[in-house]
Amino acid sequence: MARSRALVYTGPKNNGMGSTAPANKLRIGHRSLGERIFVSRRRIQLYNAFERVASGLLLVTTLASVLAVLFIFIFIFKEALPFFREEGFREFFTSTKWYPSSAEPEFGALALLYGSAIVTLGATLFAAPLGLAVALFLSDVVSFNVRQVVKPIVEVLAAIPSVVYGFFALVVFAPLMQNQGGIFLAIGLTLILGPTGVILSVISADLLAGAVPEKARTPVRLASLLVFLVTAGSITFLLARAVSGITIVSGTNALNVAIVLGIMAIPTVVSVSEDSLTAVGRSLREASYSLGATRAETLFRVVLPAAKSGITTAVILGVMRAAGETMVVWMASGNASRIPSPFYNLLEPVRTITATIAGDMGEADHITGSARYSVLFALALVLLLFVFICNLASKWSTQKVAHRAKVRPAGNGRR
Repeated sequence: MARSRALVYTGPKNNGMGSTAPANKLRIGHRSLGERIFVSRRRIQLYNAFERVASGLLLVTTLASVLAVLFIFIFIFKEALPFFREEGFREFFTSTKWYPSSAEPEFGALALLYGSAIVTLGATLFAAPLGLAVALFLSDVVSFNVRQVVKPIVEVLAAIPSVVYGFFALVVFAPLMQNQGGIFLAIGLTLILGPTGVILSVISADLLAGAVPEKARTPVRLASLLVFLVTAGSITFLLARAVSGITIVSGTNALNVAIVLGIMAIPTVVSVSEDSLTAVGRSLREASYSLGATRAETLFRVVLPAAKSGITTAVILGVMRAAGETMVVWMASGNASRIPSPFYNLLEPVRTITATIAGDMGEADHITGSARYSVLFALALVLLLFVFICNLASKWSTQKVAHRAKVRPAGNGRR
């Protein structure tokens, strides 16, 4: 039975036995049990004082983190402002000529911005589908015991230092790409498209079977699954054969970095997405199954829409993980400050904002106050604003879904 607890000051009062309770006592009653205990007013005052101190410490801790972020913004903005005052915005955002140490320095950062964007996009396209598929596999396919083993193994990837990833990309991936580029791309494409094709074939067959009468579901499911598997296998084979003849000039390129950054972002996407999918609860799933929906229909029409806020947050966090990485892109991107030709070519070297800051800060530090020094803070400001916008987008997505759930009517009044 729940025990309701009330604090009431009674003052002098007859206790029914010829005596009175002391005036400096508070009576705490456990009404469910009818108990009566008395504590001193001093103890209550000490308790209230301790609660105020604890609340104050929590407030100071919270404000400290907020002030730290604010001071970082102010410091970087203050150091970047002289560059924009002297050089302006036009050359910085429109020129690809990055020669900060020449006699007549040029500070065109367009190639650096594009390099950061293309490796981040490539990492996101690699990590988001794979991470979401793993999260769905853990939350709705395998048993609880298997999930308890697989999920920690996936999350171990997040504990590996980034310099180890960079060393792996430089020593292992780069020579493979340069010496056996076509075979490497064909194997990689098969490893990605093969499992993806099987998963999509099973899901498509299940969705197609759910649209027919129950008696015909089994033959329709088997026939459509066979057709989808053959189609997916044919597409995978043709694409792998097409890329097998490609020659890669340099193994340190945007594709190398995008793959490794995608691997680094997978634990974040998997962990946050799986938590969001699990939080949907079994009741919605069981209600969908009770209405005759298949597993694929339940996943795509019930579970994923209910968890889309958390999945969006997971993808945004993965994007920020890839955009803010330094060591991998510094070691394995090639550090060529130019836009690839054609612009979507991931097999050419690029240079990113983070690698530029890490590589040039040591040389520019001894001339503090110069344009070469200030332009690095301008790059940092752009990167910081991008991460800040991603955080706002994540927060906005979460609040929008919560607001819809709050204002959505319970029913339309019909029965």
